[in-house]
Amino acid sequence: MVTIDNPRKYSLRLDATPDRIPQVRRIVAAHLRHWRLENIIQPVSLGVCELLTNVHRHARGDHDCVLELRWARGRLTASVADTDPRLPRLRGPRPFAERGRGLALIAHLSDSWGTHTTPGGKVVWFTLKAQPQALRPLRPLPPEPTLSTAASAPALPPFDIQPCTRDEQDDAWCLSET
Repeated sequence: MVTIDNPRKYSLRLDATPDRIPQVRRIVAAHLRHWRLENIIQPVSLGVCELLTNVHRHARGDHDCVLELRWARGRLTASVADTDPRLPRLRGPRPFAERGRGLALIAHLSDSWGTHTTPGGKVVWFTLKAQPQALRPLRPLPPEPTLSTAASAPALPPFDIQPCTRDEQDDAWCLSET
């Protein structure tokens, strides 16, 4: 059971390539579900994808990086560390630009964000307030009908297929006289 006093951490070393980023998005969503933080899956997944895309597009050298998720005291921090020491810059609004809006999106989605250099490169991170969702009590469901019970029930009511007399044909439609 996840409680507020029980901090969680997940780290993943990866090569930030376009085919790997959707896989990481699913991994992040699975960890947030496990930590019962379903209410922030969308913004965290989107923010992580932006950070990984920045590594792929802008980091010099290899695209090796480390993704880290930390949840403690009601706050989730997602960070990506790579080997390029150049810090990203938040650009002003450029509404029709195809690139250069990643950090602005992260700033909009998160409660706080930042960057800092490390001896081996840099770290870019963002945080979101997050409380685990309460567990809902399990409730029994009615049993589903099985094939054996469905097959034993008649599909149509029985009817009699008897030839009709000439007098009955005038009054009603008869199956034998089609």
